[in-house]
Amino acid sequence: MNDFTHFDGHGNAVMVDVSEKENTQREASAQGRIYVGREVYEKIRSHKIEKGDVLSVARTAGIMGAKQTSSLIPMCHILLIHKCSIDFTMREEDYSIKAVCKVKTAGKTGVEMEALTGVQIALLTIYDMCKAVNKSMSMGEIHLLEKSGGKSGDFYYENQELTDRGMEDDSGKD
Repeated sequence: MNDFTHFDGHGNAVMVDVSEKENTQREASAQGRIYVGREVYEKIRSHKIEKGDVLSVARTAGIMGAKQTSSLIPMCHILLIHKCSIDFTMREEDYSIKAVCKVKTAGKTGVEMEALTGVQIALLTIYDMCKAVNKSMSMGEIHLLEKSGGKSGDFYYENQELTDRGMEDDSGKD
């Protein structure tokens, strides 16, 4: 019997069979950061990007992206998402914006990929809306923060290096 459930007995990639699993409450959150530079940072903060309200559009795009995860990642299951939120924290010290995506469902499989996809799409949207001002923006430090529910139990990300660089949960949200 193959213990690695993402491959069949012949080594072919397959969608994991979750039909026998029980529905449970599932939650996941992920975060990432985009470094935009001073000029872009100031224009976002003062709502002077010509394409519109950058963070509002990025929030909507990230939520839409999370809902489309199964269309983007081949072996992801289609999930009924019960809640998805994206919050941003602007950090003037390094002219960056942190995005945190939280996703909830009740189902047979987790929502980690949806949370990670939501963060990525939100950051890409910020880039897209601001690239006319500066194309030298960079995205990174994208990772799962935590997840709960399911057979594998709870997970909490712990990486002191990222915490030391300001990726801790900032209390102020913009």
